[in-house]
Amino acid sequence: MTAPASPVPRRTRRGTVRIASTSLLYALLIALALVYIYPFLIQVATSFKTDPDAAANPLALVPQTFTTEAYTQLFLRSDFPTWFKNSVVVTIVVTAGRVFFNSLAGYALARLRFRGRTVVFAGLIAVMSVPAVVLLIPKFLVINTLGMYDSYAGMILPLLVDAAGVFIMKNFFESIPVSVEEQARIDGAGTFRVFWSVVLPMARPALITIVILSFQGSWNELAHFIVSTQSPELTTLTKGVAQLANGQLSQGRQYPLKLAAAIIMTIPVAVMFFLFQKRIMNSSDGAVKE
Repeated sequence: MTAPASPVPRRTRRGTVRIASTSLLYALLIALALVYIYPFLIQVATSFKTDPDAAANPLALVPQTFTTEAYTQLFLRSDFPTWFKNSVVVTIVVTAGRVFFNSLAGYALARLRFRGRTVVFAGLIAVMSVPAVVLLIPKFLVINTLGMYDSYAGMILPLLVDAAGVFIMKNFFESIPVSVEEQARIDGAGTFRVFWSVVLPMARPALITIVILSFQGSWNELAHFIVSTQSPELTTLTKGVAQLANGQLSQGRQYPLKLAAAIIMTIPVAVMFFLFQKRIMNSSDGAVKE
């Protein structure tokens, strides 16, 4: 007569279930990652294909004939450098302007007590709730009336302040203790000096968030540039690539050319995000001793 088998320890069963659930979770995450990464890999591979190869094997990750003709055509035989230059100029100026003006407006709403402050904040929330497409025609009318249509001023000035950035800065400034500013005021510092020298350096996490969001938003902006410009000399990357995708600047499908333009357009935003992603809205720097 054989002896009964000893029961499996409870800890062993729990460990097995935990390993199985963890493995299933990682398998699911890998599958989801492949769903998002695979189209990007196809985009990169297709940009180095010839036109016949891209048309015959659109999903192949290895080009039959490796070529950089698409990139050569973009930079040497098209207006792509002009588009890139315009996007760089607009993005740098808009990002710097939003960091400065959003911080000023956010600090004013968070610390200053003035008549109509509640109404201004309510208007800010209302602007955030309005779809951007609704404002395109009024924006065009204002730009045209002020004589800024088809100019860098018309491209840049309406983007220098955004409601979401002011809202973020206001909330962050409110999280900083008022006692931080009291010593500076006792020493005779004015409101702007307190803002610039004391409070603003502590708002570095919020500022980095504004930099990333402003850079990404202005770099990827399309609708505003459609209603504010018409000259080819002022075309930005988003507007130019959109025309390229519609076939207005090329003959045939030319998938390598279009995808190469899209890749180059993606690189600056991706680099900006990966460099600063760990610093987005971390806790404020410094401490206050009571």
